[in-house]
Amino acid sequence: MPQHDRRIHSHPILSPAGRKQITFTWQGNKLTGLDGEPISAALYANNIKVFGHHVKDHAPQGLFCANGQCSQCMVFADGKPVKACIHPIRQGMRVDPVDGLPGLPPGTGTLDFTSIPEKQVPVLIIGGGPSGLSAAMELAKLGIKSLLVDDKSALGGKLVLQTHRFFGSKQTVYAGTRGIDIAENLSIQVSKEPLIEVWSNSTALAVFSDKKIGILKDEKEYYLVEPECLLIACGAREKFITFPGNTLPGIMGAGAFQTLLNRDQVKPATRVFIVGGGNVGLIAGYHAIQAGIEVAGLAEALPECSGYRVHMDKLVRLGVPVFTSHTILSAYGKDSVEKVVIAALGSDGKPVSGTEKTFSVDGVLIAVGLEPIDELFLKAKEYGMKVEIAGDAEEIAEASAAIYSGKLKAHEVAALLGMHTDVNQEELTRTLNILKAKPGIVQPEAATEIHNGVMPVIHCRQEIPCDPCVHLCPKGFFYIEKDDIRTIPVYKGDSHLCIGCERCVAGCPGLAITMVDYRKHPEKPRVSIAVELERTLLEKAGTVNVTDIDGNTLTSAVIQEIHQVARLDHTFIVEVEVDPEIATKVAGIQIQAEQDFETGAEIFDLSNEDTIICRCERVTVGEIRALIRSGARDFNEIKTITRAGAGSCGGKTCRSLILRLFREEGIPQSEISLTVHRPLFKEVELGVFAGLHLNAAEQKDNHD
Repeated sequence: MPQHDRRIHSHPILSPAGRKQITFTWQGNKLTGLDGEPISAALYANNIKVFGHHVKDHAPQGLFCANGQCSQCMVFADGKPVKACIHPIRQGMRVDPVDGLPGLPPGTGTLDFTSIPEKQVPVLIIGGGPSGLSAAMELAKLGIKSLLVDDKSALGGKLVLQTHRFFGSKQTVYAGTRGIDIAENLSIQVSKEPLIEVWSNSTALAVFSDKKIGILKDEKEYYLVEPECLLIACGAREKFITFPGNTLPGIMGAGAFQTLLNRDQVKPATRVFIVGGGNVGLIAGYHAIQAGIEVAGLAEALPECSGYRVHMDKLVRLGVPVFTSHTILSAYGKDSVEKVVIAALGSDGKPVSGTEKTFSVDGVLIAVGLEPIDELFLKAKEYGMKVEIAGDAEEIAEASAAIYSGKLKAHEVAALLGMHTDVNQEELTRTLNILKAKPGIVQPEAATEIHNGVMPVIHCRQEIPCDPCVHLCPKGFFYIEKDDIRTIPVYKGDSHLCIGCERCVAGCPGLAITMVDYRKHPEKPRVSIAVELERTLLEKAGTVNVTDIDGNTLTSAVIQEIHQVARLDHTFIVEVEVDPEIATKVAGIQIQAEQDFETGAEIFDLSNEDTIICRCERVTVGEIRALIRSGARDFNEIKTITRAGAGSCGGKTCRSLILRLFREEGIPQSEISLTVHRPLFKEVELGVFAGLHLNAAEQKDNHD
């Protein structure tokens, strides 16, 4: 089998994984992988996207959530069915696709059972992302012990996937620091704190009526943990949408895309289309370009992207077309996605015939919003436990808000334990509300006059919580309201006072500051532009198109110099010379060529009855809609008849989509009986709950 290497060998931010190369087989063909990486990463690195076929309709299956919560990526590893996204590859492993229902494994011989261990703790924190880590540290400062449980090998949650600098407050939530570095900083702090016990690779499975939490520790040993107080910090899961072809391999959520890209350092695609213009989609598109992936375009159903404008500006300046008031109609391909069709939406919210655009792609990134993972919180409340909830599990916001939310909720947990703290809760709440505030209205870019000397130009034009520029300027010339960091920054100096150090240019999280310098070139001033791309790419370009803030080409210019600013890593300053008339308008450099697409494609009905709504059980929109029209109002009835929601993801993907169908059919919420959540967060081998341990011989067989 010919190999197609999709590994990222050079990246402007990330360092090589540094794992040992091993060999394994796929369908009997020898391939290479990296020891210990997920099987899914090893397969994708070898350009294998189809991991098997569904037993119901033989539809191709591939990576979908990359989070172990569904079974789309199931494969056979040495004869045992496993989830490719969480099961590590090992030297000599035999990996095969799952086609149809997997058979039962052979008998295990002698069984060894032990009693289920139990543990009591003052505070149990479920989730090792920004809010969970922050809460654990704040509790430790108060002298309160906690057990922090996370299902990943590395703490940090989604921070470990974020290569960009964060917004927010420099003094309180690491603003101006990259997400990967924030994750490392928080993890180191937690590891050094004796009052915090950490269980990594451990999943909280269920909350029980006796107020104990079932936890699968290290993915092999079952524990019952009884906390005095419980803090849920599980984050959020991605929403999905229905459209013809929505289950083709190569179509995945933004989280799965970033997991392959920034954690596993494997390219999920060579050319990708993005659906959704919130921060998640905009950021993922930027990450794709950093890794050398072409972004064919982005479609957003709303008239404006809902994410931070600076995130969108970065994309359009690089050459990514953004189609607002557009939706995806369909995706199609033989075994994996090959093309995607979008169309404009009319005032009635329906696609407008004649506006179709077809893009040839091998990846589609779905970023249509997030929903809190709050099942364990709701169950704990039902059973009368002392429980709090923090971060995205409570309310979807940015990671900076999640960090501060964890700090605030730690004090509320302390109160539940009967401890009085002298913290100003009102002030903490006020700061949190600022950090999680929605972006303000986009303002026209302010005109800046520079005719001599040197001075920064601010291209930030939307109120968002962000203040790093204030701390970057050694002269203190940047001004933002101290009591509300959402205000747009103002430069209080002039072209004779600025020293041209470029720290503001290199350190702005939104890359929304340039610098115009007349000192050596009065006839053709130099403009300094911050770029987070590979230096070799910039050097190879030589001459580039410089753009305004909206991505419109102003002129072509020769790159005069490429350098870095001390202590501001992984950001290059590119200097170009332009005419004085456009110097202050220059905001970025176009990297991608103009993207091509076909027009006049066939329009697809968005309510196509054959569209899959339940991925796990391959249930269609038509099947669910027919039941609703026949009088079904109970989720459990629908589940019994169609098996929608009975699959490995436990309805996490299809539940909200089925609710949308009810709304489309005009059924009020009051008439709908919601589904009963399955008791386990994810499926687990039954022997685990009985304390089953493999005997020594079997352990040896599994390791060989």
